[in-house]
This record gives sequence, structure tokens and C-alpha cells, in this order.
Amino acid sequence: MSSSLIIGQYIPSDSVIHRLDPRSKIAVIFFYVVIVFFANSVMSYGVLALFALTSALLSKVPLTYIMKGLKPVWFLVIFTFLLHLFVTREGEVAFRLFGWAVYEEGLVQGAAISLRFFLLILVTSLLTLTTTPIEITDAIEELLGPLKKVKFPVHELALMMSISLRFIPTLMQETEKISKAQASRGVDFRTGAFKDRVKAVVPLLVPLFVSAFKRAEELAMAMEARGYQGGEGRTKLRELKLERRDWLLYAVFILLAAALFLTRQ
Repeated sequence: MSSSLIIGQYIPSDSVIHRLDPRSKIAVIFFYVVIVFFANSVMSYGVLALFALTSALLSKVPLTYIMKGLKPVWFLVIFTFLLHLFVTREGEVAFRLFGWAVYEEGLVQGAAISLRFFLLILVTSLLTLTTTPIEITDAIEELLGPLKKVKFPVHELALMMSISLRFIPTLMQETEKISKAQASRGVDFRTGAFKDRVKAVVPLLVPLFVSAFKRAEELAMAMEARGYQGGEGRTKLRELKLERRDWLLYAVFILLAAALFLTRQ
């Protein structure tokens, strides 16, 4: 499997993170995304980073694999930092780079926003790395269960979300294969004028869309052949059940949230 993007990939293991109830993981990650925007000091960011790194270590997924898989987002992290570095004009001048004044507030905001963005990507990636698409579907359906009272298609929404996550690495692999095949035929995606590079993308997008629609059709036929009719009257092989480790996770996260607000300036 290509490791150029880890979002949507699942790494089987027997870690404590893998054994957690998927509802607990989704709930904790949701509230982590919320509270990360309240961090405004070195200590608060340190607490959030400690939680994220500890979770990554407990998942038993190699950190080198995670960092390599996050390579596509490093550009956004670095770009965010440089953008704040050269745009923010508050505070005192820290130093000059190629004649451009870099202010202290730009350094602080750039580092904070970049770290915040990196932590969000890291923690949300751990969800798909440690949770199967079926577990994600069941968890989302359980969490959105109250919406069934207003005739909201909860099962169908959860199924679409899990299928989308599952097909991200598949489409990335397909894109890589098509780009290599087109490059071997002389198509240049990286050099030349911008107009020429845009035209060169067409031989990549057309077969990619054809392949995606073909996979979607095959999936629909397979589901129809198995008698799939939505979530009505559907039973599950494994029932979700909160265990002691899940309640321990909630307790740790509550302590994390308390430590975050205590360390805010």
C-alpha cells in the first residue's frame, strides 16, 4: 500500500488504541479538535502535543510511518508558518530576512497555528489508522442515532462517510499508477508553462474519473447482489460496548481539558 497518504488507511494491530470503542475515539477526537483552538500558551500546546504523541505511541503504529504519511501536509504547515512570518506586522522586529522585517508576533502566531494544524492532522489520522471502516460506520450510526427519530438517513450517511475514507488510499494508488504510465509515454506534469502543465493533467484526470466510476458501479452491484437495502432491520456482527478502558480514556481527556484551561494565559 502506498504510504504517501495515511488518511483512510488502516494498520491492524493489538494496541490499546485499536481496542478502544470507536465511539470513544470519535468523541474524544471531536472534542480534541474543539479544545485545541483554546490553546494560547507554550504549556497548553505542550499538553496537547503530549496527548497526541502518547496516543501515537500507544497505537503501536511506527512514528516514522506516520511522519512519512503526513508528508503531503508538511507543505501546508510550512506555508502557514511562512505566511504568518511575512504578513503579521505586530510587536518588535525579531530579525531581518533578505531585507524583510520579521516581527516577534509573526513568529509566535506562525509557530502556534502551524503546530495546531499539525496536531489536528496527526490526531484525526490516528482514527483511520486504528479503526476499520466497518467500526467507523457503526460508531457514526450509533452517535447519530437520535436523528433517526426525525427520519434522517443516519445509516446511509455513515456508510457514505466510511466508503469515502476507505477509497482515499485506493484512489491515491490509482493516481500514482496512471501518472507513472502517462510519464512513461512522455507526458510532463512538472515542467513547462503553467498552461501546458494544466493540459498535461487532462490525461491523468480522465482515466482516474473513469476508474472511480467503474469502482463505484462494481461496489453498487456487489451490494445489490448481497441484498443490501439500507439500515432498516439490519443487525450487526459485533455490538459496540463501552468497557473500562473507554471510561479511562474519558477520564484522561477530562484531565487534559482541565490542564489545558489551567495553563492558558
